Amino acid sequence: MRTVIQTENLTKTYGKARGITGVNLSVGSGEIYGFMGPNGAGKSTTIRSLLGLIQPTAGNAYIFGKECAKEKTRILEKVGYMPSETVFYKGMKVKEVIALSAKLRRKDCRIQAAELCERLRLDVEKKVEQLSLGNRKKVAIVCAMQHEPGLYIFDEPTSGLDPLIQKEFFDLILERNKQGATFFLSSHVLSEVKKYCTRAAIIREGKVIAEDSVENLIQSNARKVTVSGIKVLPQELQESAKEVKKYGDQIHFLYQGETGRLLRILQTQPLTDILIEEPEMEEIFLHYYQ
Repeated sequence: MRTVIQTENLTKTYGKARGITGVNLSVGSGEIYGFMGPNGAGKSTTIRSLLGLIQPTAGNAYIFGKECAKEKTRILEKVGYMPSETVFYKGMKVKEVIALSAKLRRKDCRIQAAELCERLRLDVEKKVEQLSLGNRKKVAIVCAMQHEPGLYIFDEPTSGLDPLIQKEFFDLILERNKQGATFFLSSHVLSEVKKYCTRAAIIREGKVIAEDSVENLIQSNARKVTVSGIKVLPQELQESAKEVKKYGDQIHFLYQGETGRLLRILQTQPLTDILIEEPEMEEIFLHYYQ
């Protein structure tokens, strides 16, 4: 499988402020790749480095085999980019913004733009300053997709979109992906990554802490445990119990270890009830984040 995005120890620092450190990623042709992390983890800094919008402090990044810092113009011809926050020239109508975006790419995108606007239910006669956050996102989607590039880089694309438009947006992604396009999706919406992405990386405090198939990333021997009847966890469990929360007479925690050991320790306690179940995907990823 041909590599579309490759980074090698990509690093960006802002004086004493943290950016990203030693980021290594590899995205293959035709993948829908998730890039996950909480706000401030370094997702947008990584994307801006990939697009040549900022210069890395160290390391290298490549798209379609070309070095991002040196061949930005040639790379961007084949990329559709949607930033997390969209800003347009005031006074312009939606249709004028979309036409300007196509003109900058020297392409006639009128047919594709019209189809996208219809599917996203976008009123092209409105001025951009009249648009809600969700409608500004729709404009950005059209501008990123109308020229049908081979690679799409979307930074938090669904924030502000209502559920019906979110579904239509991902239908568009799946259709383009079937035609061979590659997608790099920055997101902190775990359910989206689980449903649509084949592989993903998790970034935390500027460093990639995991990269694997989504299936492998969400596999865990952790268990979600709820116990009633005790005020504090036994000392033997306190090191292996994570995310400990107390509500009334119940204690909730994530336990990663041998289930038999857990039961042996708890049976010595004056419990009135115990529940052991699989954790939600969000809870598994919180374990990565912390």
